[in-house]
Amino acid sequence: MDVNARPNATSRAIPVPALLMAAALAAAATPMATAAPGATYYLDCQSGNDTASGTSPATPWRTLAQASAHTYAPGERLLLKRGTECKGVLAPKGKGADGAPVQIDAYGSKSESKPHIEGGGTRAALLLVNTEQWEIRNLDLSNTGPKTKTDRRAGLYAELTDYGIARHFVVEGIDVHDVLGADFKDPDPSGGILFTVKGTKTPTRFDDLRVSRSTVRHVDRTGIATSSTWERGDETGLVQSTGVVFTHNKVYDVGGDGIVVQKSRGALVERNYVDGFNRRSDGYNAGVWAWDSDDVLYQYNEVTGGHGTRDSMAYDIDGGNNRNVYRYNYSHDNEGGFLLVCNAAGRVSDGNRVHDNISINDRNTASPYGVISVVCGASTDTRVYRNTVVTNRSDTALVSNRDNLTGVTFQDNVFVGAAGQDSPIHDTVSAYHNNLYWRTAQPRDTAGLRTDPLLRSAEPGVPDDVRLRAGSPARGAGSVKEGGKDGTAYDYFGNPILEPPNIGADQSK
Repeated sequence: MDVNARPNATSRAIPVPALLMAAALAAAATPMATAAPGATYYLDCQSGNDTASGTSPATPWRTLAQASAHTYAPGERLLLKRGTECKGVLAPKGKGADGAPVQIDAYGSKSESKPHIEGGGTRAALLLVNTEQWEIRNLDLSNTGPKTKTDRRAGLYAELTDYGIARHFVVEGIDVHDVLGADFKDPDPSGGILFTVKGTKTPTRFDDLRVSRSTVRHVDRTGIATSSTWERGDETGLVQSTGVVFTHNKVYDVGGDGIVVQKSRGALVERNYVDGFNRRSDGYNAGVWAWDSDDVLYQYNEVTGGHGTRDSMAYDIDGGNNRNVYRYNYSHDNEGGFLLVCNAAGRVSDGNRVHDNISINDRNTASPYGVISVVCGASTDTRVYRNTVVTNRSDTALVSNRDNLTGVTFQDNVFVGAAGQDSPIHDTVSAYHNNLYWRTAQPRDTAGLRTDPLLRSAEPGVPDDVRLRAGSPARGAGSVKEGGKDGTAYDYFGNPILEPPNIGADQSK
């Protein structure tokens, strides 16, 4: 099921914590800039002429080289003709200004396909270097070339090196596919739509970066991501990108990670769909996750098709993440599980929250993993509550914490194991309070319930199947309403959270 089609996945007036609200609302409310009047240039790689002026549909340029040779001024536009293919790299120079970004878009009949750029094994089909104030829409990008183990490749690639703050990037309606790059992970991966920071002299970051309604399909290795070589320390505020919004994107069949937020503060990752990740990578990968980022809000995302057991879980609280929130997300049929809690050595991961999510038939059969895995290094004050987690596999742990890491609390969750043979919980150190367990162990949870939750379906396959039937023992059995503390007023389905709440993700009366 595509998250964008889910009728109850609305974000109406849902309060969030103060830090998250300020960041998320500011990012989500950032308007698309209206370009000041400027010259418009046309590119037709089929019928154009590089000796022409390029300033009208009747006199278009022909090659990417000609379009890249021009230095674009604030408010100018470059339009590519629909139904045509260009080969090589579009690497425009120049930059826009506040209220007057440079725009790249399509022209011609909308019945024609989006203009296609085939990179042919270059660093990127569309390359932006040390620039800002760009809006890019309605392009089709690929970057094949010979298979490689050494060359980084991307569809759209924006790179900053010792630049400082680069403001305002909009990517909307871009289709990226067939990028055959080497399996290099962060901080400078191959992939689909990538924004990368490098350098050692001037602290550098992105500000006001939006990727929306775009599709990434069959790329190696990362779908959509920010990354940075900078390590935060005394200059934390100068190296964490701000105003990052990834929304309404679809990612299919990626070699490694799906959507990654790295070195960011206050990002919003919302209503994205990831189907098929970690398909061809030798590394550790997850569906939607962050690294070394603070106050990130993930909501209404759907992740499925995670392959393999080297991570491969849908969602991940990883190293150096603080006050990140996963809520209203749906995970299903991932070979690597639903959730990873994995802090890195020497970093602090504190105050993270995972609540009001649904996991159906995720699993991870490799030690020391499970549907939920607590591994790597310890985090602090990580709370996992009001989720419904159901698996049909008896050979996977519902929770695995074999490294004996403290710092995680499980409260008011519904845990349902496989019929016939109970799915275990391997965890002797995490805090468990007032969860409901069915067909699984009840680990040191003196207030917990061990009973059938009476879900709508005995074999759930979609979110509606985990709604509670009348008479469910989970109704009204939740502990003190966490919504009063975290500002969350509604559940996954759009129901107001009750007082006292139900156990699990369904708060219907």
